[in-house]
Amino acid sequence: MTNEEFQKLVLKKLDKLDNLEEGQKNLELEVKNISKKLDGVVEQTADLTEFRFEVKSELEDIKTSISRIEIATADNWSDIARLK
Repeated sequence: MTNEEFQKLVLKKLDKLDNLEEGQKNLELEVKNISKKLDGVVEQTADLTEFRFEVKSELEDIKTSISRIEIATADNWSDIARLK
C-alpha cells in the first residue's frame, strides 16, 4: 500500500467518523424532543387521573342523591295511597 492510498483510506475513515458524530448529534436532539413529549404525556396523565378521581367521587355523590330521592318518592307514593 502506497502512502497515497493509505492517506485516502484514512480520509475515508475520518469522513465516516464525522458522519457518525453528526448522526449521534441528531439522535441526541431526537431523544431530547422525545423526552420533552414524554414529560407532557406524564403531566397530562396525572391531570387525567386526578380528573377521573374527581368525576368518580361526584358520580358517587349523584348516585347517593338519586337513592335518597327514590326513597323519598316511594314514601310520598305510600302517603298518597293512604290519603286516597
